[in-house]
Amino acid sequence: MKKVSSAYIPPFQLTEGQPAPFASNGGLSYMSFDQDGDAGTAAAIEAALNQIATGEGQTFIRKLENAPPGPIKTKWGIGFQNYSECLEYIRTNNIEAPEGGLAIPLRYTTYEQPSYSIVSSNQVWKDPSRKNEAKALSKEERDQGRRCLYFPQVLRDARRMEEYHPGLSPNSPECMDKLGVSLAHCESQCENFYDAEEVERVFYPEMEKLLLEFFPDATDAFVYNHDVFDKDYEGDRTEDQDNKIPGVNAFYANLVHNDLNDNSGRVRCRELLTKNLRNFGREQHYTEKQADAKMSRRFMSINLAKPMETVRQNPFVLCAWPSFANQPYITNYRVYDDRVGETTRFTYRPDHDWYWFPQQKPTEVSMLKCYDSITDGSVSRWSFHTACIDPTAPEEAPCRRNVVVRSYVFF
Repeated sequence: MKKVSSAYIPPFQLTEGQPAPFASNGGLSYMSFDQDGDAGTAAAIEAALNQIATGEGQTFIRKLENAPPGPIKTKWGIGFQNYSECLEYIRTNNIEAPEGGLAIPLRYTTYEQPSYSIVSSNQVWKDPSRKNEAKALSKEERDQGRRCLYFPQVLRDARRMEEYHPGLSPNSPECMDKLGVSLAHCESQCENFYDAEEVERVFYPEMEKLLLEFFPDATDAFVYNHDVFDKDYEGDRTEDQDNKIPGVNAFYANLVHNDLNDNSGRVRCRELLTKNLRNFGREQHYTEKQADAKMSRRFMSINLAKPMETVRQNPFVLCAWPSFANQPYITNYRVYDDRVGETTRFTYRPDHDWYWFPQQKPTEVSMLKCYDSITDGSVSRWSFHTACIDPTAPEEAPCRRNVVVRSYVFF
């Protein structure tokens, strides 16, 4: 008997003035390809394997890796295979940043094709009969990094936002509307950010209160999960989704990306409202009809990052919306057993408008927009972001220790 799909299928959506993304199925969600209630996951894995079989990705890698040492000319500008070569180029060419800023190599994808990441919990990794498929999928995920290059970029100090955008304070909702990034203040009462229960009990409500105060027109805000980043952590890093323990990340995502897109911004919201899917925060008990009504008004997804101590190395950096509003994003499909999430990657442009918070303090919460339901071009839809290495930091500088929470805000 065929199962009835419970997957939410978002209609195709595109920001006014934005070109179509690099995506499978003409940009339609894989939820549209449900087979017996699998939310399109089988179709996504099949597409991933078919893409591998073409060999185009390997041809692209060979083209990059067979290039002579030194700069690689791309259609967007000069890129480099490693960080040190790009940094040397920056120094040799005297690329300078304004006061409080930083000239730095940032890592972008250079492959304008959709990509697939099969999450660790997917049953394909545990099925002996699919051993060869799993091997091919694992190799492809590793190879995605080989299609990336470092490009020189200039970071500006986000605390000086009004110097670059007169009248626009980084501490304002107007800054989020225009640029997709902003800065807030929080003196948290959470004492142990490695204790997931305490983070959910103490820090989540603090962030919800902060959001409602930051966005005075908002009617509701809820934080639904978090990640902890600490390369030097010596305790148990184990992730346990069933018990709402996110683990502790040893690696910082040093690739230009955004966590959501036109499809997943809505799919993720719907899952949280009606199913509490992977929701570590307040439970939501909306009917399908109630969710329709709530999502018919404006809503946003905001990530908030708070250091546990002053950031000395591996800073978190953000790019402002207007500088890439007319650039197509590249879809990365995250394939679970019960859903296909979508994140985005981007290729380099020399005029991307990058910001950071030098020596970000524990009381400073950097905020970035991952999704906005307004599509008419009047406000930012999202920001993109990455971690990076600060070449001016002392060698002994500790790596960033911070907590990142994910939220939705409704109006």
